[in-house]
Amino acid sequence: MTKNLAKIFKKVGILFCTLFLITMITSGCGKNDDLARIKKRGRLIVGVRTDTKPFGYRDINGTIQGYDIDLAKYIAKALLGDTSAIELVPVTAENRVEKLNSKKVDILIATMSITNQRHLVVDFSDPYYIAGQALMVRDIKHIYSLRHLNGRRVIIVYGSTGEDSIKRNVPEATVLGFKNYPTAFEALVRGQGDALIADDIVLINYQGQSDKVKLLPYRYSREPYAIAFRRGETSKRLQNRVNYTLTNLKNMGVFRDMERKWGIERKIK
Repeated sequence: MTKNLAKIFKKVGILFCTLFLITMITSGCGKNDDLARIKKRGRLIVGVRTDTKPFGYRDINGTIQGYDIDLAKYIAKALLGDTSAIELVPVTAENRVEKLNSKKVDILIATMSITNQRHLVVDFSDPYYIAGQALMVRDIKHIYSLRHLNGRRVIIVYGSTGEDSIKRNVPEATVLGFKNYPTAFEALVRGQGDALIADDIVLINYQGQSDKVKLLPYRYSREPYAIAFRRGETSKRLQNRVNYTLTNLKNMGVFRDMERKWGIERKIK
């Protein structure tokens, strides 16, 4: 654990001790719900991305790191009293909902934006970060915005909001899908597509890796990242605990500290 992260955890230690005691006291309620099952197991199983640096990625040792992983540790501390009481399960944009609803994971902390369509299949926490869609392009002389993509080859990652955006707003574009962002970026560099659409905070990490592509400065959407739960009454107590934790993290400045740590400072509105 880095010194900065250790300092942050110390800063909110009293808060999480209180949250843990509250959870223990009320654990007799809803014996068969998601929160009760997590407490009985003694471990929180979290679906996370490994292709969305700095939110979720593997370091040189293969360890999963990132902003979302730090957040998962805070949630585990609040629910179970231990930051290490977590199991991280890699997911993709394409399979994460299936992993959640088949109970392979308890929650998703996986750069998942709140949308009306997704609300039909999962429940969401309050937002914990606000991103925005952006374009990385090869032909900077002729592509300035979404409207210049008609008739072009646009690279997306399956299951992302970028996929929905292109199909809805640029119907004459040819959509080329990939399973993760590293392979999508490599395809753009190789010239398989003319543009790659993704959340800005993801694309920023690819800036400078190739002189053949450029990130445009415009943002085409507001993408509120949130934690996803299974829909229904069985997740309500868990949702309430998590939202309470998120509110306290925000009020105590922990989100700001985490954003500085990972170089993604931006206000949640």
